[in-house]
Amino acid sequence: MKKMIMGLLILVVSVLLLITGFVIWISISDYAPPKVEPIQVNQLQPNSHIQSSRMHLATWNIGYAGLGSGMDFFYDGGKKTKDTEKQTSANLAGILNILKKNESIDIWLLQEVDKKAKRSYWKNEPEIIQTEMPRYNTVFATNYKVPFVPVPVTSPMGEVEGGLLLLSVYTPTLCRRHAYPAIEKWPQSLFLLDRCFIETRVPTINGKELIVINTHNSAFVKDQALMEKELAVIRNLMMTEYLSGNYVIAGGDWNMNPYDFEPAADYNGHKFIAADVKIKKGFMPGDWQIVSDNDAPSNRHLDEAYVKGKTGATTIDFFVLSPNIKLNKVITVDLGFEFSDHNPVFIDIELSGMN
Repeated sequence: MKKMIMGLLILVVSVLLLITGFVIWISISDYAPPKVEPIQVNQLQPNSHIQSSRMHLATWNIGYAGLGSGMDFFYDGGKKTKDTEKQTSANLAGILNILKKNESIDIWLLQEVDKKAKRSYWKNEPEIIQTEMPRYNTVFATNYKVPFVPVPVTSPMGEVEGGLLLLSVYTPTLCRRHAYPAIEKWPQSLFLLDRCFIETRVPTINGKELIVINTHNSAFVKDQALMEKELAVIRNLMMTEYLSGNYVIAGGDWNMNPYDFEPAADYNGHKFIAADVKIKKGFMPGDWQIVSDNDAPSNRHLDEAYVKGKTGATTIDFFVLSPNIKLNKVITVDLGFEFSDHNPVFIDIELSGMN
């Protein structure tokens, strides 16, 4: 009996030491970038000034090519941590095909682009996209860098390194990564994304600058007050730049509905479920525009493989435009979530006072 008790004690102590050592290792390895830091532009096309008032932009969370229509995900009530390598490669090929078919877009804002991750079979997606899209300059900012995500225990996510990617036919004069405040507590924060947005600056021929922001806000948050902490950071930059006379466009995956969002009659056959949080009406002054398309969803739930009309869907990907920008058109391209759990959103805009 004493030997059994001693054996159990040794086992318990060993497990506790292993867990403690793991947490210490993860803590030491924790990715902790500064609040604001410059990031490199991979310049492929020298085109420094915006000369036309008319521009086309698009935002798309590509779900690291691992969240196509047949996928569910454990964080969202599903069971899986990754798709097959064959399907992930097919999703990436589909994403590249959409990007290449729409090279009339001046600036792409992409989210969930993996650089080195088990879940996407170690594909360097920023490099692959840059190679396939030589017309664009690219800017990458890391927002997820963990050497080992231990959940779920039966099939851990493992190593993840990914982030946001911006593609621009214009060469930014300055790009910076802005960290959002951490809203998750320790130790959970060690294994989750370090949320951020990319600020890019491009001069225009009338002496101003176009500030384009690519954002990816926190997911799975039900507390509006926590999301307000993130919104305060991006709002401050947007207001500062506009009051300085510049043009400001912020787009991406906000993980929130616009405050006044209501889907069109049939939502193109999709089942609408409102997000847990919304951008409040007073987020920006009344002459700013929150631009979304209510005819089709930009995001779907991942509790099951996608079934149109049954699986929940919503609109959380959109743009915010400063008052000196005119909106001509916004459209969510309904791809049926074939390659990602998000659909791309396109806008056609004009910069005022360029002529």
